[in-house]
This record gives sequence, structure tokens and C-alpha cells, in this order.
Amino acid sequence: MSEKKEPGVLQGFKTFLMRGNVVDLAVAVVIGAAFTNIVNAVVKGIINPVVGTIGTQNLDNYSSCLSSSCKNGDGIQLMWGSVLGATLSFVITAAVVYFLMVLPMSKYLARQAARKKAQEDTQEAMEMTELEVLKEIRDALVAQRGSGHDER
Repeated sequence: MSEKKEPGVLQGFKTFLMRGNVVDLAVAVVIGAAFTNIVNAVVKGIINPVVGTIGTQNLDNYSSCLSSSCKNGDGIQLMWGSVLGATLSFVITAAVVYFLMVLPMSKYLARQAARKKAQEDTQEAMEMTELEVLKEIRDALVAQRGSGHDER
């Protein structure tokens, strides 16, 4: 009896890494990291100066004090400006990803599905036509046989 040898840990890890979805995920993470730098630059270079027309250009400077005294770093401060900056970065990133990647891809996939369905419908119509032709041939043969042509 020969025992089937199970793949080793390294072989299993290599198989895991070579799966298509893992490689796609790795590419997406790298592109996402690079894209984060672009979004951060847009927020710091465009959004913050626009907000700066109202107050300060650095959103991190916006805060509120929870205790009675927040001078000289004492007291409890809520740094809501940092949260606002991170939220703006997230919304811009999500909008760009949706409008430049998700929406075009979903439209492309919908077109591909429509083409595939059209091809299937055309092929089905052709098959029905072939079936109808075969039925006509059968009916013609039956009619010919019934009109006095015997098979003996």
C-alpha cells in the first residue's frame, strides 16, 4: 500500500499565494496605499486651505475642551479637526474609488453579461430553427411514406 503524501507547509503556502484572488488583493492593497498619498495631498493642498479661509489651514488645530481649563496642554481636549480631516480623506477616497473603478467596472460587467445573453439567445434561436427544420423533414418523410410509397 502506498500512502499518498500530503503537500508540505511550504507547498501549501505557495499554492495559497498563487491563487488569483490573493494576488488581486495584494495588488489592490499596494494601489490603495499609493492612492492614499494622493488623497492626503489633495486634502492638505486643496481642502485644508479652503477650510483655512474660515479658520486655520491645519484641521488638527480644531478642538474643543471638555474640562474647565485647556490651556498649556492641561485638560481634556476633543481633537475633532483630526477626525474631520480623516473623514474628508475617507469620503474623497471612497468617491474616487467608486466613480473611477467600481462604477465603470459594473457597467463593463453588465455589458458583457448582455452580450453573453444575446449570444445565448441567438444560439438558442438557431437551435430552435434547426429543430424546426428537422421536424419539417420528418413530417415530409412521413407524408411521403403515407402517400403510397411503401417500404418493403
